[in-house]
Amino acid sequence: METIGYIASLLIGISLGLIGGGGSILTVPVMVYLFGLQPLLATSYSLFVVGSTSLVGAFNNLRRGLVNMKAALLFGASSIVTVFLTRKFLVPAIPKTIVTIGGVPVTESLLTMVLFALLMLIASISMIRNKNVQAEDEESKNSIRFDKLVVYGVAIGLVTGLLGAGGGFLLIPALVLLLKLPMKRAIGTSLMIIALNSLIGFTGDLGHFSMDWFFLLKVTLIAITGIFIGGALGKKIQGERLKKGFGWFVLVMGVYIILKETILK
Repeated sequence: METIGYIASLLIGISLGLIGGGGSILTVPVMVYLFGLQPLLATSYSLFVVGSTSLVGAFNNLRRGLVNMKAALLFGASSIVTVFLTRKFLVPAIPKTIVTIGGVPVTESLLTMVLFALLMLIASISMIRNKNVQAEDEESKNSIRFDKLVVYGVAIGLVTGLLGAGGGFLLIPALVLLLKLPMKRAIGTSLMIIALNSLIGFTGDLGHFSMDWFFLLKVTLIAITGIFIGGALGKKIQGERLKKGFGWFVLVMGVYIILKETILK
């Protein structure tokens, strides 16, 4: 299964390079089902892999002028603080058994995977619908809602902190609608925010988990290789069509995880 896991790690990077997101949603399932890690530890490893890979992608976009650093720092302020506090204090406080329903214990591992599967379903619907979000025109350019910006930032920080997912499918529409960024700059800026959120969130885990750094760096380097391959392929393949196909794959995976963790367990 490890060999399949390394191949999947490459595909995660390729998807980030091709469509600017989506691949990070598979990192936790890969860590749990192919590498055999416990779900909470898998979310920690996911933060490092997703953060490092997104950082490489963000720098590629930065060189092409497709990252708005002011927007990244503005939007990222609330989400970065939230994800760090979540990993540092909230995650370690989650009990092993959260509640018992009808004599069946709901463990932290079960809850983590079910919540992650639900996130996958939401992400897949967003990718399948493939609805192009457009910024509003002249009359709304000066009406950026900073209150909504903070709320979105906190929400994305919680998603990233609790589940180790980048949340690009949430970030990109928010950057377009709230900060009026063009789509290509929204994608590049999203990668920068994901990188900052994930890597700073990962620092909150230091001391809480025992890290296998050799394994973690190996998976990360494979994923980073994938993002370069994806970037090269993206020049020849239509990204939007791939995004919809990838969305169906994520949908099937999300349903499978729910069935595996509940009915088939």
